[in-house]
Amino acid sequence: MRGGPGDAERRQRWGRLFEELDSNRDGRVDIRELRQGLARRGGGDPDRGAQQGISPEGDTDPDGGLDLEEFILYLQEREQRLLLLFHSLDRNQDGQIDVSEIQQSFRALGISISLEQAEKILHSMDRDGTMTIDWQEWRDHFLLHSLENVEDVLYFWKHSTVLDIGECLTVPDEFSEQEKLTGMWWKQLVAGAVAGAVSRTGTAPLDRLKVFMQVHASKTNRLNILGGLRSMIQEGGVHSLWRGNGINVLKIAPESAIKFMAYEQIKRAIRGQQETLHVQERFVAGSLAGATAQTIIYPMEVLKTRLTLRRTGQYKGLLDCAWQILEREGPRAFYRGYLPNVLGIIPYAGIDLAVYETLKNRWLQQYSHDSADPGILVLLACGTISSTCGQIASYPLALVRTRMQAQASTEGAPQLSMLGLVRHILAQEGVRGLYRGIAPNFMKVIPAVSISYVVYENMKQALGVTSRAGKQAI
Repeated sequence: MRGGPGDAERRQRWGRLFEELDSNRDGRVDIRELRQGLARRGGGDPDRGAQQGISPEGDTDPDGGLDLEEFILYLQEREQRLLLLFHSLDRNQDGQIDVSEIQQSFRALGISISLEQAEKILHSMDRDGTMTIDWQEWRDHFLLHSLENVEDVLYFWKHSTVLDIGECLTVPDEFSEQEKLTGMWWKQLVAGAVAGAVSRTGTAPLDRLKVFMQVHASKTNRLNILGGLRSMIQEGGVHSLWRGNGINVLKIAPESAIKFMAYEQIKRAIRGQQETLHVQERFVAGSLAGATAQTIIYPMEVLKTRLTLRRTGQYKGLLDCAWQILEREGPRAFYRGYLPNVLGIIPYAGIDLAVYETLKNRWLQQYSHDSADPGILVLLACGTISSTCGQIASYPLALVRTRMQAQASTEGAPQLSMLGLVRHILAQEGVRGLYRGIAPNFMKVIPAVSISYVVYENMKQALGVTSRAGKQAI
């Protein structure tokens, strides 16, 4: 392997790097200076690298910066980790990482990339034009970036689940061992929960309109978007457009926490001795985690539907609604519509993931010429489109679920099973009947995604969470 300089040469090289980063010449490198240095070098996330680069164990003084000796100690530890990572990717141990080894490393994570995409990744680090990455090129490219394992190298290829469109059916987010050890994971869950709460509140009128049309729209009454809004406002005033939003926000935290914990346990059971999971295994683990969370919090889903559809004065509040359902319909009412709800997780998550990967890879092949990182705007667009496609596939099951949840509270509604209700809708309204309310559902996607992303980024800053713009979870 090329590149084995002695300690003296290494200290000289590190000293030059220290002088380059110490822009204010105060004899210390702080987070701001490291961020500026990362931005000048390119090829990474400056905020994430800078926040984790100035590590507590490397800094013996509690002043947020490193002097030359502390900086050298930090770089010694970094090089040792990077050398281990280099060897793990250098599968034939010839001292160089080539295109085929990059593809193999992605496949180990269940991600299939083309030869062209692998070449782009390699080109971003290859400085001598050999179309291979040697130790020096690898070290110089990643020295100031926080890398703990091979998955960190492939961060930006993973699917974002930050987007909250009010349908909690996606595969849960994943966190690196470093994030779990530092406690960043729970801060990110909190940031995501707050973002979801603000997003759902902002789009609550469209969500209530969707549920209203799912239950009340039919071929005979020809209820449309304007008619639905007019009907709801006439019955309960403008503030009635937010009915059901309270419990819709309230269920975010328990669902996210249960899904995350279940996902970690299921991943561990599936993985066994494997280092990582393939994409199919992640899909299975995510679907099972989603089903687990839905099973536990499903009574809140039923309450949300009933409160969303309630007439003025029908319930005094959440507890009164729960008591009336229990008293009149029994405990089984809290699980009406459970089967179509759980069945809907599979097409939603599967199509969401497949469309996301297809769109992202197509964009990289056609438009990304200088970098293998598609960028956050492209990832947000891919996530929005893939989530919408997932909704289209699972929407009939979501509609059947909502109708079953509302059956006992809707006058004249048939008390049917899932299959009976599907047959009834098809017989009375045709296939279009299974998509009642999908227009307001589409209308809320873009504002929901925009609100949740902006609030999420601001919450991360408020909580001191390092940026994960590049870390996208499958």
